[in-house]
Amino acid sequence: MDDSALFPEGVTRCSFKTFSLWALFLLAVIGWGALGAFLVLYKGLNVTGLDDYFGFGLWITADLGIIALGAGAFFTGFMTYVIGKKELKSIINLAVIVGFLCYSGAMAVLGIDIGQPIRGWFGFWHPNVHSMLTEVMFCITMYLMVLAIEFLPIILENRKLDEIGEIHLFSHNLHEVMAVFAGVGTFLSFFHQGSLGGMFGVLTGRPFGFREGFFVWPWTFFLFFLSAVASGPSFTLAIAFLMEKVTGKRLVKKDAVNLLAKISGGMLCVYLAFKFVDTYYWATVLLPSYGQKLSDFYHGGYGMWLLVAELVICGVVPATMLLCPWVREHRGYLALACVLNCTGIVINRFVFTVQTLAIPVMPFDTWMSYFPTWQEWSITFAMLAYGALVVSLAYRYLPVFPHEKELNPS
Repeated sequence: MDDSALFPEGVTRCSFKTFSLWALFLLAVIGWGALGAFLVLYKGLNVTGLDDYFGFGLWITADLGIIALGAGAFFTGFMTYVIGKKELKSIINLAVIVGFLCYSGAMAVLGIDIGQPIRGWFGFWHPNVHSMLTEVMFCITMYLMVLAIEFLPIILENRKLDEIGEIHLFSHNLHEVMAVFAGVGTFLSFFHQGSLGGMFGVLTGRPFGFREGFFVWPWTFFLFFLSAVASGPSFTLAIAFLMEKVTGKRLVKKDAVNLLAKISGGMLCVYLAFKFVDTYYWATVLLPSYGQKLSDFYHGGYGMWLLVAELVICGVVPATMLLCPWVREHRGYLALACVLNCTGIVINRFVFTVQTLAIPVMPFDTWMSYFPTWQEWSITFAMLAYGALVVSLAYRYLPVFPHEKELNPS
């Protein structure tokens, strides 16, 4: 089968047979996840590792991590359309697609995690106005709609669709108002990224997560937002580098890569500065006020190594690398810095999600361990496979990288 007529103009793609084999592999992983999802919905959450201690587990860790990494969409859009960094147009399409996949995948997994998705509408119709999760639910849902609208003109720019006059005009008009959606997306993302962290900061019965705050917001509200802004652009760059490695092409202009990496490194430094202050104050002031000390919160598999890995190996190291001009000139080192940055944020989401619940808070409690079942792993990997499949389809048939032809002259 020859589908070259559907490719973006002036570029080449792998054979349909090769692409089909790759797509079949991803569909097999998605099928494995669908089986796990069916068993969870049919038999209930008792087939998972979740219990009365661990109401949050792998799915919520993955969701919080992927939503943070998806922040590259709103932040890159804000820098491109609102601030006016036009050089980022080389990567803005990929940022939008990655953001859409992160949020839609997270929403799909949440539909499984709540155990009874047919009652998922209760939160919208009967909102608990005192819960930060209510604000998160509304903002994430609305931002997913914004991302779908931002993704739409990219789809409509398919070579065949764009030949239809009405579709071409509609797509062009959408591009003209994209700054509005970028601004709305930034507003929605600020609140839901922050409230995801604020949810842990208000847990007065969980000293590991609890923080004092600024007005009605605990410090974790701002830390979660800053960490998302710091890691999101790095995740977009990491995906771009992976696609360049697989395709053997240059897909993003050097000035866009350099600028986005510098921004990510700068924001990571800002986040780390506040994070170190927060950790120091928590360890030296808050914990002693409870009659506890730092070592009480690290044990066994949840040891101090997590703190070192998060703040130093996956924090200070990538921040330094991203701000070094010579590192930004070397795609391999830059890719490593981006991966370390993203890993640090995932570790942060893990410790807040799982370690917070593992720590004993009552005299009769002991340290608890959580182990995901294969159903949880299958659904998580299916979410990743879904993202890989859509990115692959988008790269093959849509003009994801507007400067690909220019960067790869035949």
